[in-house]
Amino acid sequence: MLEKSYPYYLANKAVKARAKLDVIDKYTGKVATRVALPDADALEKAIAAATAAAGAMKAFRPWQRQAVLEHCVARFRERKDELAYALCVEAGKPINDAHGEVTRLIETFKIAAEEAVRINGETINLEISERANGYQGFTRKVPLGPVAFITPFNFPLNLVAHKVAPAIAAGCPFVLKPSERTPLGALIIGEILAETDLPKGAFSVLPLDGKAAAPLVTDPRLKLLSFTGGLIGWDLKAQAGHKKVTLELGGNAACIIDADQGDRLDAVVDRLVFGAFYQSGQSCISVQRIVAHDDVYDALKRKLVAKVAALKAGDPKKKSTFLGPMIDEAAAQRLESWIAEAKKGGARLLCGGGRKGSMLEATLMDKVPRDAKLQRMEAFGPVAILERFMTFDEAVRIVNDSDFGLQAGVFTNDLRHAMLAWDALEQGGVIVNDVPSFRVDNMPYGGAKSSGIGREGVRYAIEDMSELRLLVMRDV
Repeated sequence: MLEKSYPYYLANKAVKARAKLDVIDKYTGKVATRVALPDADALEKAIAAATAAAGAMKAFRPWQRQAVLEHCVARFRERKDELAYALCVEAGKPINDAHGEVTRLIETFKIAAEEAVRINGETINLEISERANGYQGFTRKVPLGPVAFITPFNFPLNLVAHKVAPAIAAGCPFVLKPSERTPLGALIIGEILAETDLPKGAFSVLPLDGKAAAPLVTDPRLKLLSFTGGLIGWDLKAQAGHKKVTLELGGNAACIIDADQGDRLDAVVDRLVFGAFYQSGQSCISVQRIVAHDDVYDALKRKLVAKVAALKAGDPKKKSTFLGPMIDEAAAQRLESWIAEAKKGGARLLCGGGRKGSMLEATLMDKVPRDAKLQRMEAFGPVAILERFMTFDEAVRIVNDSDFGLQAGVFTNDLRHAMLAWDALEQGGVIVNDVPSFRVDNMPYGGAKSSGIGREGVRYAIEDMSELRLLVMRDV
């Protein structure tokens, strides 16, 4: 179902290069296909083309931008099975999850199409004193100019969509570097964009390696860098000069289970298992820390162990598979070593912990030391740890005892506790009565502390890619 090879896209055009990048089937370990590999000259041409296209993109009217996005929505629907299969192969994502990500890709472009024609300004009352009598103020938003995007391997469609779709809606030409480990989804999006009437140079999709992509960070012609990935993002921000920077850098998301959840633990467990282990836990908002009240802790633990131990792992192409491989064997080995470190420090393995190649068993642990990597860092794999609390204030302290702050979940029927969580948790988002892994693509999404700066979500990304222009008029 995959092509034998895929081109990259430079200034809206497909380019077939001699140098090829192997795309590995993450379950079999075999080469699934190859993609054309751009060089430094291609990147320079892409940045120059985006810079030259800024005027044409600004003049590209909102209804035209909407038409491009609507074309993408229609074509994604037509090619949804192809997109899901490519995602399953290149990322090792179970096919059911892959179809879910295609749905989110479609939704994100649909939201952007709607927002493209409602990028509005406002009227400002300037007559706040006698000296401003007769003055009126008006604002409007204009495209920021050429922008740069760098995306990771774990959501090769939707994380690309959250950068590309708002850029088109805002009228910004862009250069995208998808992960070289999962480039297919971005290249198929590029193929579909090439069918549209976007101005020449409006987009380039270049699956470069990290070092070769350095000009996306440092080149002053690019007015914004949007990066999703690891903590290296802070280093990129320091190198970015005067350009705007938005960063989404992950987390070790916690979920609080309050004392009043005893009569609905089965439903809570279902959501926790999904949040911790979907796509092998390789999500920035995967449930990593489960913080449960003493009244429900033991029953919750029993139910979780039974549910997790029953998860079906294996070939992600099979619809019955819930747990697929991690992105590569090195990632699985890294997390296996963290499990061993926690056990050495006194942690107890409740289930899982075994590894075969890139397949790591769904793993639950408790009594994990506070200084263990599984407590302090982002696991980014199928491991969750349990901890008990006695008072809700204690639960808040446990969750906040982290360098990260992307999203947290709170299962509670107590409105006071829900509001306290919203007020006191140092998180970009708090999800009440669901796991922190919940995300809808029009909501503001982003983190606090080491988890990053700025917000995704189509409307919020459009604002980041826009400049505010002020007009002041005086009565004469």
